[in-house]
Amino acid sequence: MLIGKRLNDRYKLLKMIGGGGMANVYLAHDDILGRDVAVKILRLDYSNNEEFIKRFHREAQSVTTLSHPNIVNMYDVGEEDDIYYLVMEYVPGQTLKQYIIERGMLPIGEALDI
Repeated sequence: MLIGKRLNDRYKLLKMIGGGGMANVYLAHDDILGRDVAVKILRLDYSNNEEFIKRFHREAQSVTTLSHPNIVNMYDVGEEDDIYYLVMEYVPGQTLKQYIIERGMLPIGEALDI
């Protein structure tokens, strides 16, 4: 379990807040800057697979080229003990999936606003 682990002597993983096909996302605290961040960690079963590692790094590079108020900022990328991670801006609230489950199908106008 990664909860409580500190990455790069800086990011303390507090709790898992999401996940996808190849990575999990954790709420973490940046001890240097004193702020909460989101840390996306490549699943350990993919950490020895070069193709997944390359894909993970491409994702980091893609995110850094984007600048928009509705896209989180990327702060850091790293690897420690076969743990590959991306550190991003943490935005509190619910995921889009949670929002849709709670409200059902969205009207077109509301979906376009999102």
